Amino acid sequence: MQRAPSAFDHAVIMVRDRLEALAPQYERQGFRLSDKAVHNLGSCNQLIVLDDTYIELLGWPPGAPPARKEIADSPLGLEALVFRCDDAEATYERLRQAGFAVNPVQELTRMARVGGREMQARFHTVRFAEQPIPGFRVYFCRHLTPECVWAPEFMDHPNGARRLARIDARAADAQALARRMALVADADAQPQTDGWDVVLSNLRIHVVEDAAAVTPALTTLTLAYRDGSQHVLNTGI
Repeated sequence: MQRAPSAFDHAVIMVRDRLEALAPQYERQGFRLSDKAVHNLGSCNQLIVLDDTYIELLGWPPGAPPARKEIADSPLGLEALVFRCDDAEATYERLRQAGFAVNPVQELTRMARVGGREMQARFHTVRFAEQPIPGFRVYFCRHLTPECVWAPEFMDHPNGARRLARIDARAADAQALARRMALVADADAQPQTDGWDVVLSNLRIHVVEDAAAVTPALTTLTLAYRDGSQHVLNTGI
């Protein structure tokens, strides 16, 4: 039986200890951001919520040390891809059997104000003890309370943004990166005329070959808008 394509969950833009300073740049671009929230692990975020994915502005409170070891050295800007999972334990076991150094399932929580009510948003995450792809982070997220994220009040963007359509990356060996990412995500890698695609159910990750990119790098996020247009997101960092 043919397996269902894996889904993308969200992209992470690292703002380190500058969330309050950098979030307004996205609001000026016409995005409606969720309220600032603090995780049980000490990190803080605001979200740009789209139809079935979102973009997370992630950091930690100013004046405090980095709250989580895995983000302490993350540079400013687009730095992580998060894939969706419906069963975190099964995802952990699949990755472990594939030979990846993976941490046990972790519970992540934060408070969220939705419709004027305080609610606890809960997630299961599967993270790596050793990142499987050099240059950026990847991990998995299961939403236990999706209503705390995909609330209509967060999804009505004045600029008309609707969904995340494409993610671009570059690597000295585009084929190797695409196949490695596809193995991690349990997805397919397909050759294209100008590179390779990792094909997910709700978007594609396009990898171009760049001899100078000895360490793979994420480059851009392309968003689709209500009027049918597509535009590259200006990260403002």
